[in-house]
Amino acid sequence: MQYLSVVDVARHFGRRKALSQISFSCAAGEMIGLLGPNGAGKSTLLNILATLIAPSKGEVKYGDQGANDGADVRAQIGMLGHDLFLYPELTARENLEFFAHLYGVTDVHSTATRALHTAGLVDRGDDFVAGFSRGMRQRVALERALLHEPKLILLDEPFTGLDQTSTAALVGRLRERQRAGCLIVLATHDLDVADGVLSRAIYLKDGRMVGSDTGSSNLADRYRRAMDRGPRNADSALWGGE
Repeated sequence: MQYLSVVDVARHFGRRKALSQISFSCAAGEMIGLLGPNGAGKSTLLNILATLIAPSKGEVKYGDQGANDGADVRAQIGMLGHDLFLYPELTARENLEFFAHLYGVTDVHSTATRALHTAGLVDRGDDFVAGFSRGMRQRVALERALLHEPKLILLDEPFTGLDQTSTAALVGRLRERQRAGCLIVLATHDLDVADGVLSRAIYLKDGRMVGSDTGSSNLADRYRRAMDRGPRNADSALWGGE
């Protein structure tokens, strides 16, 4: 999966227009940020990229494959959403081994052990996830999403609720995956963290793309300018979610 191409993607839920005419492309080794207020369509777009929902119009190309390639495409995608998809009644190791089985990983035990080491939780591997802090659960959930070494990594508000140490650890892990040639797309409201981390920012407002830029600083100012110049979608009042 050397590139991702989004071509005129729209998504309607009945009369509600979540997305309209979204187009952009990005390449392996990039970290792309989807930025915009609540209701902008960020989560809907991530779910389309993850093949969890289909666009009403347009298409997404994953290299030379499309969403219709089904399992072949999904095998290359790892997603961390609002729901961390961890079972609190299981230990961290049991969670990782369970999902490794689902992903078809060959050496389940070794893979789970490596994931615990990477998360800095090898000494807590046999503790129940129910007793973990938000940051610890987030680290386990990220490694859960990376067990099968996906080429496309999708993250929805990954920094929410994390302290400074956990945020720095997550950023470091994402940069490591970026250097390994993965393509990362994340939605975030945390502009302070995203500033200097993203390869490119894509700005969404009222379900429409209102700008895209690159830069290593002043992301908050760039975001404000994009939101100010973005046209208001006349149908946005019909859309109440993200």
